[in-house]
Amino acid sequence: MIYPSFLKSGDTIGICAPSAGVGDKLDDFEASLSVLKQEGFNIKETASVRNTDQRSADAKTRGQEFNQLLKDPEVKMVLSAAGGDFLNEMIPYADFSMLKKHPKWLMGASDPTGLLYPATTLCDVASFYGMNAGSFDLSREWDYVDNALDVIEGKKSEEYSFPQHMSRPKFMVDTPAYDTETIWQSNFDSFEAEGRCIGGCIDVLKDLIGTPYENTKGFVEKYKEDGQIFYFDNFSMSAENFYRTLKQFSYAGWFEHTKAVLIGRVLFPSSETGMSYAEAAQLALGDIPYVLEADIGHTLPAMVMINGAMLQVRYADGKASLKFEE
Repeated sequence: MIYPSFLKSGDTIGICAPSAGVGDKLDDFEASLSVLKQEGFNIKETASVRNTDQRSADAKTRGQEFNQLLKDPEVKMVLSAAGGDFLNEMIPYADFSMLKKHPKWLMGASDPTGLLYPATTLCDVASFYGMNAGSFDLSREWDYVDNALDVIEGKKSEEYSFPQHMSRPKFMVDTPAYDTETIWQSNFDSFEAEGRCIGGCIDVLKDLIGTPYENTKGFVEKYKEDGQIFYFDNFSMSAENFYRTLKQFSYAGWFEHTKAVLIGRVLFPSSETGMSYAEAAQLALGDIPYVLEADIGHTLPAMVMINGAMLQVRYADGKASLKFEE
């Protein structure tokens, strides 16, 4: 596994928009950039970042702008501007051979899974899941922002479950605040597991199965001695669709050497039959240790996950710690 150098003050972060642009959220985006600049980072943006469309540009242009940052020797990390729905259109234009030649961190959340996951499973380059460029917009009083900065700067290798979380998305409330006690749920009272961390937004991962843009079977086989710890960020997949997707992953051989599965809180939960997410996980995963309601994904606060890194998970009594190692 290739680990790019962690970022330091004075490094340049390149921002592109492989999915949606940020034109309709420019105030938040500027506030987010201010946080990154205060941390000492320089910023380079590609041309389509501030466009307003759900496709920041046509697929080929988005690919070219991503490749532009991969080739730029000054850029130490490529950060996705935002999530969205249409990143998979541009994946064929992404030059992953360039990433192999000049490894650097990729970072994003949600739809950018479509770039992070192949970066790690195809190219053996570690990547960060958890923040887009517009995600640093809240006050520095929000602990998850400082947590994310510490991770990408290599100052923190261990993250802990947060004591509270927001019960509703920040864009649906007037005053964002942690208002609900966080209790991770599991099929075990306690467990410890260690393996290679890999995962992303499950809504995106399901569309990568069997394409040239995932090499999960190869990744699982290459690191079978380490085993894997999968994590899944569920944006809006119903309990039934979530169950079917986990079964599909299992049928595809993804869980052959899995030590544990971490499942984040669902941003928009739903069910067509009354099935719960706990029932879905139990039916699909069986005796594999898993947690639900983890601080991973679209709900706040959220941890930064390091794809490709060795991860040690300790869970007990609704709380957990995640320790990453190169």
